Amino acid sequence: MSNEDTAIHPVLSTQKIRIRVGHSPDADDAFMFYALSKDRIDTGRYIFSHELVDIETLNRRAFSGELELTALSLHAYAYLADKYIICSCGASMGDNYGPMLVARQPMSREQLLSQTIAVPGTLTTAFLALNLWFGQRCNYVVVPFDQTLEVVQSGFFGSQPVGAGLVIHEGQLTYHEQQLHLLTDLGKWWTKETGLPLPLGANAIRKDIGTEAISDVNRLLYQSIYYGLNHRSAALDYALGFGRGLDRNKADTFVGMYVNDWTLDFGAKGRASVELLLRRGFESGMISKLVKPEFVDPPPEVRQQ
Repeated sequence: MSNEDTAIHPVLSTQKIRIRVGHSPDADDAFMFYALSKDRIDTGRYIFSHELVDIETLNRRAFSGELELTALSLHAYAYLADKYIICSCGASMGDNYGPMLVARQPMSREQLLSQTIAVPGTLTTAFLALNLWFGQRCNYVVVPFDQTLEVVQSGFFGSQPVGAGLVIHEGQLTYHEQQLHLLTDLGKWWTKETGLPLPLGANAIRKDIGTEAISDVNRLLYQSIYYGLNHRSAALDYALGFGRGLDRNKADTFVGMYVNDWTLDFGAKGRASVELLLRRGFESGMISKLVKPEFVDPPPEVRQQ
């Protein structure tokens, strides 16, 4: 845990390969990418440039394949499997917790069916899980994720009445501060249904950069996550800048929820849960085709464990 701020400087190379990275501007993603963004690990011949954008925007941008490495919702991946392969590391898994449906007052599932729900995007895994929980497509309006709590509290998005909201990111820890009621935790529901963690997000690499580069980028992402977990204080200091009002204790809790052993490697259970999620999405009609997920092989550090 010592020497947290000692940088391991990149090795100079005559030929650099630029990797454009897209991830969400929130504490857990910032923690995950701390070592890469602050040159704490040796990236060799690769130069990483970072773009911080909300997850639904990243999902949409991935259709044009402009980023070599990008965060993706697993729901969006169902439509992008021809372009991207899932990294073995970098997962955001809800291990008996996940996106939360909140409202101004308690409501049953049946009452919710007549309400308009604020959602963070139709390609998010949260939206897919919500509709699987409902057993049918809900009435919704897309609202920027960082405005959801205020919209639910006010009851309107513009002139659109809103009865409930689907909360992701740090709102999962702060919704009660606005006197909102938890109606369901979709991560708990999924774990009770399946016995598996809910796979929410992943990092994915564009297939056309080639096998060697895919393996290298996956390994460097693993090293960045590993570095953050082993230099937690410095990585958390950096992540606090993306916590949108979270104090250090809450930021640490939030990071711990979504950057952990699942993030170092999906593991057999994580991979099985991704496959099950995509299959249930297809069977429900929410996903238009059945997709079998494809993962990059874990780096040697993981395979030797």
